[in-house]
Amino acid sequence: MQADTKTTDVVKSTLNKVSEGYASRDLGLLRSAFAPDPDVIMYGTGADEKRVGVDEIALQAQRDWSQTDSAIVNYGWTSISAAGNVAWAATDATFELGVGGEEMRIPARITFVLEQRDEQWLIVHAHFSLPAAGQEEGEAFPS
Repeated sequence: MQADTKTTDVVKSTLNKVSEGYASRDLGLLRSAFAPDPDVIMYGTGADEKRVGVDEIALQAQRDWSQTDSAIVNYGWTSISAAGNVAWAATDATFELGVGGEEMRIPARITFVLEQRDEQWLIVHAHFSLPAAGQEEGEAFPS
């Protein structure tokens, strides 16, 4: 169910905390977007990037920052739906990274599940993925 305008705006505000906190390397802002629950989950794009709990999510961000000169997540097309106190979002995003003096842009897909707590919407699940390399348009699987 498509989220109403108020819910959409508040959820987008939470998602913007993720992108703004990540870009500015502000761990407090980044953490504020996630529920403080011990079972909050974030899957990253790396094989070892399953993070459970906001402390592990923070460690993942710190690892990313230690390996980059700059790291920005820009959201493109975004869909936000909701039912009751649960919302889910999907977005086509781009990671803009500075690594060793080189600039790179990596397309990504991100999904979020959020729960409303009081007037806040907090992320309880996040999943980052990259489109499969070697998979041509119209093909079901990579070659």
